[in-house]
Amino acid sequence: MDRKKCFVRPLVCIVGTVCLVLVLCYLFRSSLLTGLAHAWVVDEPLTKADAIVVLGGRPDLRPFEAAQLFHQGLATQILYMDVKLDPAAELHITQSEREVTHKVLLSQGVPETAMTAIGDGVTSTFDESVAVRAWAETNHAKSLIIPTDLSHTRRVRWLFRRQLNGIGTKVELHAITPKEYSITNWWRREQGLIAFQNEVIKSVYYQIKY
Repeated sequence: MDRKKCFVRPLVCIVGTVCLVLVLCYLFRSSLLTGLAHAWVVDEPLTKADAIVVLGGRPDLRPFEAAQLFHQGLATQILYMDVKLDPAAELHITQSEREVTHKVLLSQGVPETAMTAIGDGVTSTFDESVAVRAWAETNHAKSLIIPTDLSHTRRVRWLFRRQLNGIGTKVELHAITPKEYSITNWWRREQGLIAFQNEVIKSVYYQIKY
């Protein structure tokens, strides 16, 4: 009987502790999840750079922010990606992402002479980092600014620094808050939950592969 009590009491303590932790996590979930997002998101102080880089994806977000940074005088050039055509764009049913980004930048007052399309049908952030490295080497760029959405910033910083440190080009990340979610409510919005979940998985994959 004594042996049974010796086994049951620690088990009860463990179960009780786990339940208490779960209750506290639930009660303070807002602070905890906001803190996790703050720890994940990279948003660095920006200094004047050779170019601002518009990555592929989110043409409704990234080129607009790049144009704002351009007009703030943070760079004299904007690089944007020649993204691989999707099936509809191949059939000329819809515009390519390259065309859309170009038109957005023009609509935001960025002159044609300040824009350069780089890459050749890029399909991933890795392809984009290779294209940016090639441009930076050719143009002897010392620093670049990359504006991208909150969840994407950590993987982008890791990858681009890995690519560019060897040629002496500094990268500064600027976090953009999407319309769909923010750093304080991302877990309450489907788009935010999916975005952060996908980026954690992709970050692990990138560190293993590259």
